[in-house]
Amino acid sequence: MVRAPPVGVDGPTRHRLCHDEAVNHSPKEPPVEKIIRIGMDTSKKFFQLHGVNQAEQPILRRRLKRKDVLPFFSRLEPAVVAIEACGAGHYWARELTKLGHTVKMIAPQLAKPYVKRGKNDAADAEALCEAASRPTMRFVPVKTANQQADLMLAGERDRLVRQRTQLANTIRGYAAEFGLTERKGISQVELLLATIAADETVPTLARELFAEHAAELTALQAKIDAIDMRLKTWFRSNEVAKRLTGIPSVGQVIASMAVMKAPDPQAFQTGRDYAAWMGLTPKDHSTAGKVTQGGITRAGDETLRSLLVEGAMAVIRHTLHGHIKEPMPWLLKLLERKPVKLAAIALANKTARIIWKLMTTGETYDRTRACPTPAASAQAVAAAG
Repeated sequence: MVRAPPVGVDGPTRHRLCHDEAVNHSPKEPPVEKIIRIGMDTSKKFFQLHGVNQAEQPILRRRLKRKDVLPFFSRLEPAVVAIEACGAGHYWARELTKLGHTVKMIAPQLAKPYVKRGKNDAADAEALCEAASRPTMRFVPVKTANQQADLMLAGERDRLVRQRTQLANTIRGYAAEFGLTERKGISQVELLLATIAADETVPTLARELFAEHAAELTALQAKIDAIDMRLKTWFRSNEVAKRLTGIPSVGQVIASMAVMKAPDPQAFQTGRDYAAWMGLTPKDHSTAGKVTQGGITRAGDETLRSLLVEGAMAVIRHTLHGHIKEPMPWLLKLLERKPVKLAAIALANKTARIIWKLMTTGETYDRTRACPTPAASAQAVAAAG
């Protein structure tokens, strides 16, 4: 029975005191609802949580400091945790999985449509929680610590190559101011630097600066060579990567990158999904039965896509110059009616699909199946009939 509040207490305070005493003297605490799914928006310092129960009603809205995240989830019953596939996302996925939770990583562009209005941490966490409930949502596989280390090696090589390209363009730009040019290619930059060093018409100060650029370029090339040696060592220890080198236009670097970037090819249902993930499929703006396709989407991994296109261009150059004994018939027909670069994108797309097929099935490359001759095609049709 609730006691009457002291005499002289005003109305609102009297009501609050009665309510507090009723809560404190309740014979049984209300049952705690189970959280089935949590959306977690990560950042450097603060993490926003949004959790729902079986009825999809929000029962958890909380902001945690970084140091409080793991202790909080360790006290929580196992639940589905949705986080963005962004920086440090794989680390948090591994740690939460150790605590018994099921982690689903979502690409940011797939979670963004579920943000109702505005942009803040609470809205992002709610959007992640909602996106994880969709039956057709695509999730990013969680990478292990070793796979993250492999990607670090690939990223380091990409960073050094970009620095070398930037430095080479800087050298060419400065050299052009003195009327000195050279052919395309990173190998021609050394010839350009040698020409500058021997040209006395170039001011002494400029030649000294070019010499510093030459030393920096040499140091960068040495670092790239060291990274390539590590990649070769990794390549020799990976059976999947070695099988991929049987594909035309696929060398050790492309094969290693393909395995590193997508260690779980089963995450893609088809080879077309794998090629679309790289951005090698055309944009689609079709409506009302009218099909309108544009250029490639360029969505996905830029490094792997550019390597596949470079490899395709190398195959096309050898094909046009007659250096390939048995060129691909479909590629020859395509080059007759399409520009070279468009044919390179088509070949890169086909290569990506073959890579996915070999990684998922464990097969080796069979040229007769990938590029059948007219006679082989006729025999296959006759056998099927």
